[in-house]
This record gives sequence, structure tokens and C-alpha cells, in this order.
Amino acid sequence: MANIFTRIKDSIEADLHDVLDKKEQKNPLKALNQYLRQAEQEKERVHKLIERQYKLKEEFTKEYHMAQDFADKRLKQAKIAEKAGEEEMYTFAMKDYEEYQARAERMKASRQEAIEQLEKLEQKYEEMKHRLKDMHLRRMELMGRENIARANHQINRVMENVSEKPFSKFDEMERYIEVLENQVNRSYYRSTFDSKIAELEKELNEKENTN
Repeated sequence: MANIFTRIKDSIEADLHDVLDKKEQKNPLKALNQYLRQAEQEKERVHKLIERQYKLKEEFTKEYHMAQDFADKRLKQAKIAEKAGEEEMYTFAMKDYEEYQARAERMKASRQEAIEQLEKLEQKYEEMKHRLKDMHLRRMELMGRENIARANHQINRVMENVSEKPFSKFDEMERYIEVLENQVNRSYYRSTFDSKIAELEKELNEKENTN
């Protein structure tokens, strides 16, 4: 368990710049998000290990009290058998007492070790949570800076277009409208040409008749 936690802790405490220098360098925020997701998953694994350690401590406590109760019971019975002169029963009770007492001492030591390990794990787990929280806040800061950078980039592009190209755009539009007007005028002239010639011919004929 200690080795697993050490690996997780070392991973969480890795320098942020090392993350940004990986293959995902083209999109560092995406790489950071992936890293934080993995770190959150590791945190959940550690949380489950801590829960398991709590259960082990409870089991050690239960076994310790059970063994100690049996040891105390057998010791009391051994004294009664000794007082009554029942040597065989005394021997049996003392043998059982020694076995239960040895088990109780072993469970007590295991319980104490589990408690100490649990305290260390909880301290490191709190450090891990604080570290992850700080990294989430740093991600928010980076996202804010990236948004500002992108916004400024877009603004600069628009301003460059406005300052350098608007008149050329208007000129292109005017030329396009002129072409359309010429096309319309030519079409109109062509469509009325025959009627105008007919009108001229009529006027000429009338003049000739009056003369």
C-alpha cells in the first residue's frame, strides 16, 4: 500500500511544466485536463485504500478484544481449577490462556500498526487533495489567460481587416455594381431598339407625306 501511495503522490507532485512539455504541447490545456482526470482517479483509488484500512483496523480491534476476552476467561478458569486441585483442568486452561493471550497481543500490535498507517495515509490524502485543488485553480487561471489571448487575437484580426481592407472592399462592390448596371443598360437598349427604329421610320414617312 505504501508503494502505491508513494507512486500516486509522486505523480501528483510532478512539475506542471513537465506536463505541458509532452506530446500534447500543441494543446497544453487538453493535456492538463487529461492529467487532472487521471489524478482524480488516483485520488479515488487512495480513498478506497483508506476505507479498506479502516475496515482492517476494525477487524484487528474485534479480533483483539475477542482473543483478550477468551484469555481472561481461561486465566480465571485456571485459577479456579488450581484452587480446586484439578491439575488437568488447570493445565488445559493455562495452555488455552497462553494461546489466546499470544493472539491478543499479536492482534493488538497489528491494530496499533494499522492505526499508525491509517493516520499517515489520511495526512498524505489531505495533502493530495490540497495539491489537486491547487492544480484545478491553476487550470482555471490558465483557461482565463487562454481566453484572453484568443479574444485579443480575434480582436487584432478584425482591427487589421478594418484598418487595411475596408476601402478595397467598397471599391470591389462599386465595380461589381457598375458591371451590373452596364449589363442592364445594354439589355434595355437592345430590347427597345426595334421599337425606336419603328418610331423613327413612322416619323420619316409622315414628313414625306406632308411634303
